[in-house]
Amino acid sequence: MEFWISDKHIRKLCGQAAYKKGQAFQMAGKVNITEANDQSITAIVEGRSSFYVELTRSQAGTIHAECSCPPVGFIHTYCHHIAAVMIAAEELGQRERPLAEQMFGLFEEDDKPSARLHRFDRRVPYHVEAAIRSGGKEQLVLTFRSGTAILKNVRDPLRFVSALSNGQYEETAAIPYDPSRHALEQPVLELLQVLDKSNPQPDENGKLLVSASDWERLLPLLREITHAKFENPLGEVLPFHVTDTLPVSFRLDHGTSGYRLIVRGLERFQIFPKYGVALTEESIVQPASADMKRLSGLQELMQGAGEELAVEESQVAHMMKVVLPGLEKLGPVIVTEKAIEKIGETPLRAKLYLDRVRSRLLAGLEFHYGQLIINPCEEPDGTYRQYPGVFRQLEKERAIMDLMASGRLTKTDGGFYLQDEEAEYDFLYDTVPLLEEWLEVYATTSVKMRIQKTLPGPKIRVNLPKDRTDWLEFRFDLGGIPEEELRGIIRAIREKKRYFRIPNGTLMSLETPGMAAFEEYLAVMNIDEDNFERVQRIPLLEGMRLAGSLEQHELSETGTEFARLLKELHHPWTQSQQLPAHFEGILRDYQKRGFSWFRLLAKYGFGGILADEMGLGKTVQSIAFVQSVLEDIRKSDEPALIVAPSSLMYNWQAEFERFAPEIQTVIVDGPKAKRTQALKEPGDVYITSYPALRMDRGAYKDWTFHTIFFDEAQAFKNPATQTAKAVKELNARHRFALTGTPIENSLDELWSIFHVVFPALLPDRSQFAELRNADIAKRVRPFLLRRTKAEVLGEVPQKIERIEHSELHEEQKKLYTAYLAELRHEALKHLRDNSMRKNRIRILAGLTRLRQLCCHPSLFVEDYSGGSAKFEQLLEILEEARLTGRRVLVFSQFTGMLNIIGQSLLRSGRSYFYLDGSTPPKERVELCDRFNEGEEDLFLISLKAGGTGLNLTGADTVILYDLWWNPAVEQQAADRAHRMGQKREVQVLRLVAKGTIEEKMYDLQLRKQDLVDEMIQSGSEAVQSMSEEDIREILMI
Repeated sequence: MEFWISDKHIRKLCGQAAYKKGQAFQMAGKVNITEANDQSITAIVEGRSSFYVELTRSQAGTIHAECSCPPVGFIHTYCHHIAAVMIAAEELGQRERPLAEQMFGLFEEDDKPSARLHRFDRRVPYHVEAAIRSGGKEQLVLTFRSGTAILKNVRDPLRFVSALSNGQYEETAAIPYDPSRHALEQPVLELLQVLDKSNPQPDENGKLLVSASDWERLLPLLREITHAKFENPLGEVLPFHVTDTLPVSFRLDHGTSGYRLIVRGLERFQIFPKYGVALTEESIVQPASADMKRLSGLQELMQGAGEELAVEESQVAHMMKVVLPGLEKLGPVIVTEKAIEKIGETPLRAKLYLDRVRSRLLAGLEFHYGQLIINPCEEPDGTYRQYPGVFRQLEKERAIMDLMASGRLTKTDGGFYLQDEEAEYDFLYDTVPLLEEWLEVYATTSVKMRIQKTLPGPKIRVNLPKDRTDWLEFRFDLGGIPEEELRGIIRAIREKKRYFRIPNGTLMSLETPGMAAFEEYLAVMNIDEDNFERVQRIPLLEGMRLAGSLEQHELSETGTEFARLLKELHHPWTQSQQLPAHFEGILRDYQKRGFSWFRLLAKYGFGGILADEMGLGKTVQSIAFVQSVLEDIRKSDEPALIVAPSSLMYNWQAEFERFAPEIQTVIVDGPKAKRTQALKEPGDVYITSYPALRMDRGAYKDWTFHTIFFDEAQAFKNPATQTAKAVKELNARHRFALTGTPIENSLDELWSIFHVVFPALLPDRSQFAELRNADIAKRVRPFLLRRTKAEVLGEVPQKIERIEHSELHEEQKKLYTAYLAELRHEALKHLRDNSMRKNRIRILAGLTRLRQLCCHPSLFVEDYSGGSAKFEQLLEILEEARLTGRRVLVFSQFTGMLNIIGQSLLRSGRSYFYLDGSTPPKERVELCDRFNEGEEDLFLISLKAGGTGLNLTGADTVILYDLWWNPAVEQQAADRAHRMGQKREVQVLRLVAKGTIEEKMYDLQLRKQDLVDEMIQSGSEAVQSMSEEDIREILMI
């Protein structure tokens, strides 16, 4: 039958999804071809019902198909029933075609087509899957599957290899191979030819045995074959993948029975020593030959020992020196803390000594392990000597040596040296700071003075000129530095050099932030090495940015007038402004500060955004400002303009009539004729709407206003709108925006508002998008004033307390029940024989153990691998807090618990602050200040160390992870956040494990506020006067 369709063509006609479904139908035997010839095929496909499919081929070779299933209107490819019949037809054609062509082969020329698939080949790709498997007796065998679309097992692999490698017809394969119709990929052909020449033998199951010599030639070819596979020890057939990493690990531990070497992973792979490989559950591993021999011997050695090998104490030193370095080549080696502690290892303390002698930089490196000092330069590269009783921290040593190598130093047996000036600068400026994170640096004075990071001598004096308050004056003072030397510095900056060599030999860095600020100053002022104008003037706002950069790096001195300006900008209300007399009794204090802020910005020609929360009187503050400049408005014949939403125009007019009735207002609203007439009327203040302004853009072209207030300025938050373009075209001396929401969705909205009221403040949109949020905030802070109701009306924030319960995990519950039973038994015995007082400490210790089990059993249960319900609950709460923007304090009595929490947070990529009893007092204050200033949103704190004396009003959530006997201690912890200065509602969450001692503790807290006096002293001291009833209730006995 000539009616066959290639696999690729079927996918194109039917689509990938239909092809996969059709393939499943065909493999399940649901396709029955009732009639087939060269021009058409008729078939029945059994699904939920019988579907009739007909395929026809036109004389031009186009395939047309029809199916009785309901059509889907939006799908233009054939259905999966048609795909199933096409796949069946393709296989039928492959089985029948070779038989028909055998007769023709008798009369054709003997020329055979190349088996290899080339780029102009129109033959069908014939896929061969070669799978490596274990044949037993440490031998590898090879099996094959072949076909075009569906691969099936090859029954006679020897004959299959011979036929395909010689380009011969092979009919015994499930899908016969015909070299005239089928093509092989090149790596498959080469693999088959290698096998054919080596004359492999089948094993008793018919699989081809692979010899060790053939394996070396087959391995690179198997890597290239598309359908290469291997069978892992679990019997799973996986894609062929070769690696040199073994799934084996080693652990040297010390326990009650002494030292033991724990070997894990040996049972997860099969070793084939003759081939130099091992089959693992994930891949084929090909280690170095020496490592393969060790691995084989180790597996044989450990067969009877399980996973553990006992090590005598007298053998440990030899193991550390010889065995462990060898094991590291096979897999990761861990020496547990207990083993290290027993061995007596001291932490690594690395030291770097730097000196300069005869224009050379000399460096000496030492690794200190207790009294042992190692000079790494004396050891051959790549080798590390092991010393008895010392476990070297090789990872840290390698990191240090890699950094030294990156510094381009020349290594000798005694140390390192550098003679190149540029390399010396790179090492001292770039590499040494990195090394300081790993080691201690001891440098002589000559080395310390070699790099200079500040500009010597010259200062730039910044001040407001007396004749103009809208410009800033910069006066360049050489400060005693030779002019020629300064010229050299400026020339080096202009030429983008990394440093400048001062005549005394010092290398002055030109890469510091201070130098960047100086470079910006030179560029703005157009100063080069031939031009030293002593006095320069630039517009005030541009000058303020430049002055701020210079001042930050101590390159400038601030004049008296400029200092006054800066003080006024940051605290405008400290300067008394001319508040109109009748507003004294109207404005609140914060509104007076808003008025002063308006006046200050207007004084220097700045614009701004008053962003007070709704209801705080932005309107009356604006009217007070207009009243204060009314005389100037009338004298200059430049009125004020209010642009507001249509709904607020008349509200503005009413507020003017209420607070400043002498100000004449004109509403510009209504039809065009009425608006035109309104603009002709005399007035001090014109009030219009954004829609009216858009329609009257041309009418305002010749107007110059004294002041414009844009109410609800978010109306032009999109700079591309007609509203934004209309307000931008207005001319005015002073512009102010009023809005409670200057940012609703993105910072672009803030840019759009400032682009109208103060365009000089921010760069264009593309440059603005590249600014960091912190830089934007710093730049706009003096020109954006926002107050909330809570801030100015003195609302007292609430404190909400609640309990969060959790249910112990099963494994956790088993441990808790066992410890509880033991403690109950012991407590009952002491209560009976009146020995309670003598055993207070033991009772307290037992209660503490129960509380630790509620927190996390791994606090004291060795090798505990289960979970903790409360711990998981905490992580969920912390994630919810992060997503909702809450700032959290987590208190726990147990520093070990804080460490568990911290490690989990670090693994998830979340940072935090940490404080316990070991934190120095000065550092505690610094951490609290940083947290309150907004750095980090999570603080882990030891209950006893951080429960008192700290101000953490930057937090709004307090989590008490474990309860304390005395509720006052918990209250003090909660009060770290809920105290004077707190502006937000504070939530206090107590985490309690249900059905445990923690519930009983909380009940006692509620019933006995003086529990600390009756039962336990503060801190970790012993039980004082615990009653029998208390003991019975807590332990439920």
